[in-house]
Amino acid sequence: MNKLTKFLEYFLAFLMALMLFSVCWQVISRYVLSSPSSFTDELARYLLIWIGLLGGAYASGKGMHLAIDLLPAKLKGKSKSRLQITIHTLILVFVLCTFVLGGVRLVYITYTLGQTSAAMQIPLAYVYIIVPVSGLLIISYKARDIISLVRNSEEVTETSNQV
Repeated sequence: MNKLTKFLEYFLAFLMALMLFSVCWQVISRYVLSSPSSFTDELARYLLIWIGLLGGAYASGKGMHLAIDLLPAKLKGKSKSRLQITIHTLILVFVLCTFVLGGVRLVYITYTLGQTSAAMQIPLAYVYIIVPVSGLLIISYKARDIISLVRNSEEVTETSNQV
């Protein structure tokens, strides 16, 4: 899982560099060359979609996502562990329904209808494929977190039983 996270980190950096280059080229071609590039705006938009969704998966994997932790901060032991397992499970189910199932349906519909982007003429299914992919990444990270919490809960139970 660490290799996947590291790859995601480098891939996101590459996508951000590519988006920066695209936006810079748009500015140069528009104001310096007086001939605006037709595809850079669209490319930057699609890269932003990919960066946003993959960045969310990356943040989920690193545990850096936004959370309100008033209740978990007040709980201890098994209660806290159960609450965290419940939260991760709810996130997993939500991402499965929206990102994976909904994303696969979105990709299928756009591919079936043959929708292409206006400037670059690429199938929009290629742009939207990142929705189920990032969903699967988030699910894998949440499953890892749930397994880790269950193992830690079992270790705490075994330790308390031995004392």
